[in-house]
Amino acid sequence: MNKDRRGILLLIAAFIIALDRWTKVLVTRHIPEGDLKTVVPGWFWISHVLNPGAAFSLFSNSASPERTRWMLISFSLAAALAILVYFLAKRRPLSAVNFALSLILGGAIGNVWDRLRYGVVTDFLLVQLHFGHWSYHWPDFNVADSAISCGAVLILLDSLLSKKQ
Repeated sequence: MNKDRRGILLLIAAFIIALDRWTKVLVTRHIPEGDLKTVVPGWFWISHVLNPGAAFSLFSNSASPERTRWMLISFSLAAALAILVYFLAKRRPLSAVNFALSLILGGAIGNVWDRLRYGVVTDFLLVQLHFGHWSYHWPDFNVADSAISCGAVLILLDSLLSKKQ
């Protein structure tokens, strides 16, 4: 049965937006910019970084940061609008792809909010990966970045694992 789940899909996106805003407000209020708090020593910290670029600090060293900011805002708003139109155009079931699109929608709006209001995005999750003698410091990120990345991975997995039509 193909039940309409648009309300649930939009609620998922709203939850991501709310969680993203709440966590960014907490970090902004309790951790000074540039500081960090250890959660798991050597592996995971809560930081407070202002990122003028995209997810995981992409484009943060742009020669024209204001143009980059508006390009990121435009791209994010276009993606959010496309997903909203897709959801509202007809009945949508609760599927992996639609769930993934809800995550992407919420994440896109969460980061656009920061870019429009503050000119930068607040990042606060800091992870360092260790494999034997090798370690890698992953760029700081936030809930919105995580939702977008998880949504993209879900869409990729669905496309790779779906049955051939």
